Amino acid sequence: MHNPLKADGPVIADGCIVVDSDFGAYTWINSGTRVQHSVFGDYSYCDRNCDVANAQIGKFANIASGVRIGATDHPLERASLHHFMYRSSDYWPDAEPDAAFFEHRRSRLAVVGHDTWIGHNAQIKPEVTVGHGAVVAAGAVVTKDVAPYTIVAGMPAKVLRLRQPAPIAERLMALAWWDWDHDSIRDALEDFRNLDADAFLEKYE
Repeated sequence: MHNPLKADGPVIADGCIVVDSDFGAYTWINSGTRVQHSVFGDYSYCDRNCDVANAQIGKFANIASGVRIGATDHPLERASLHHFMYRSSDYWPDAEPDAAFFEHRRSRLAVVGHDTWIGHNAQIKPEVTVGHGAVVAAGAVVTKDVAPYTIVAGMPAKVLRLRQPAPIAERLMALAWWDWDHDSIRDALEDFRNLDADAFLEKYE
């Protein structure tokens, strides 16, 4: 990352496609990424060649390259899976797109919590919530909710271990340091670097 981040909005690299999306302070979207109908909280970023759609991304989310969040589904219950049913105007000049289908698709939000790490080439399906502090391993396919401060891996993703013990996780969520202002985080920078979670909590609770 060569460009300094900005307090008033995102840094978006060349070659990105952004549609109907909002970005908080100090956010960064790297090259080749597509973001549609999504919200990125403050300090969150995604690396190269990500595809994010219909998603609510919390603050301080770390999204590695090649990640797909909110990958759209085809209608399994219908007689056909194909685009012609809902992107109909691409095929027939007298046909309208299926607006209700697209509205339903956009309502199926994928949610990624604060201070999360989504590994390289992972996928998070629609209507899945990844809890605060959770980690999704590289290549994982997340089809069910991930509890806070849990590490998941595999296809489909399963719990590998806890990132923090439950009492520490609960205290971190109660502290909600991700809601601190920019100067307060700077003041605590050395403690973020040098203290483990338990010692950090002892100091700042």
